Amino acid sequence: MKEKLTSRKFWVAVAATITGIVVLIKPGTDTSQITGLVLTLGSVITYIAGEGFLDAKASKPQEDSPLSGS
Repeated sequence: MKEKLTSRKFWVAVAATITGIVVLIKPGTDTSQITGLVLTLGSVITYIAGEGFLDAKASKPQEDSPLSGS
């Protein structure tokens, strides 16, 4: 959990989500509310996809590494 709290990607996703929610809630035009919704969902989806990619890459065996001794 400590790695998540020190991750720059995590804090950028949090900031983008908060910004999107503020834009979504703030009274304004429909365009600005749609922009807030897209910003919020986009940041969350991008963060989840990025973390999933890193987790998948970390779980792969490193057989192709030139330092593996093969």
